[in-house]
Amino acid sequence: MPSSQTAAPRHTLKVVTALRRFAISISVLNVFGYAVLGFEQPWTWPFIALATAYSLEIALEAISAHTDGRTPRFRGNGFKGLMEFLLPAHITGLAVNMLSYVNDVVSVMIFGVVVAVGAKWVFRAPVKGRMRHVMNPSNFGIAVILLLFPWASIAPPYQFTEYLDGGFDWLVPAIILSLGTMLNAKLTERMWLILAWVGGYALQAVVRGLLFGTSIPAALAMMTGVAFVLFTNYMITDPGTTPSSKWGQIAFGGGVATVYGVLTAMSIAYGLFFATALVCAIRGAFLWTADIVARRRAEEALALAAVEHAMNQDTPACDCPAGACACAAAAETRKVPVTA
Repeated sequence: MPSSQTAAPRHTLKVVTALRRFAISISVLNVFGYAVLGFEQPWTWPFIALATAYSLEIALEAISAHTDGRTPRFRGNGFKGLMEFLLPAHITGLAVNMLSYVNDVVSVMIFGVVVAVGAKWVFRAPVKGRMRHVMNPSNFGIAVILLLFPWASIAPPYQFTEYLDGGFDWLVPAIILSLGTMLNAKLTERMWLILAWVGGYALQAVVRGLLFGTSIPAALAMMTGVAFVLFTNYMITDPGTTPSSKWGQIAFGGGVATVYGVLTAMSIAYGLFFATALVCAIRGAFLWTADIVARRRAEEALALAAVEHAMNQDTPACDCPAGACACAAAAETRKVPVTA
């Protein structure tokens, strides 16, 4: 295979547009967050996260392109092509830094970004004939941080409205909700997933209240926070790691809500991130199982067709007119053995 072979486009035009708007939104939120809202992480960390995500994404793509004998996807379309290639890494890097809190240990944040970007090249499954990553990158990076470093936590929700008062603390979730809804309705087309997730979340809150005595109003009040709105519109709806079909989206969104309810009932903290990671893993296992079954059925069909073809080749052809029995072979097949 020649090394100059051009790779297939990484994303469709609609997906590129969605990624561009995701990237712009999270960039503006970071600038606004450090300048006005009160983000807790040092202001240099977003740049460190971006440098880590960019360099790792380019390095892994270069290795993959060399292995496959093709041109790297970040080449061939100038600076615009490079920027479009780095949009997912941009979103992942900023999201991991913005949504996790690791005190002043910057190496743990860098580790989370490396895990998030690297997961896209490790955890893959066949989707419509192509290998696609199945783990939500930034969610997976944060989940791994929370698992391996018990002293770490997610970013405190108050950092999004810490310096807003006089009713303006409702402005941030309102803006995120409005922009996120338009983005998901027009570009990612994940509204069924959002409806299933939000409806499932409300249902599990009521069920936990009835079964375990949890305060239902308090559980439902979580849905009004910035963290929940941000997670709903910009995390769980990742178009690269969620189903496209209506019922697939409903199953995914409802599945995350169900797993979250179970984890929360078991007193496991940070259930949003763990539930999403678990459902992504389940979806990946399902995709691999479906692909293996489809391949086996295709192999069995080919084997059966080969046997039938061989049998047809072994049977002498008969040129007699329809209804005639002049062929010896045809006559022989009609003989009934006589038993004593």
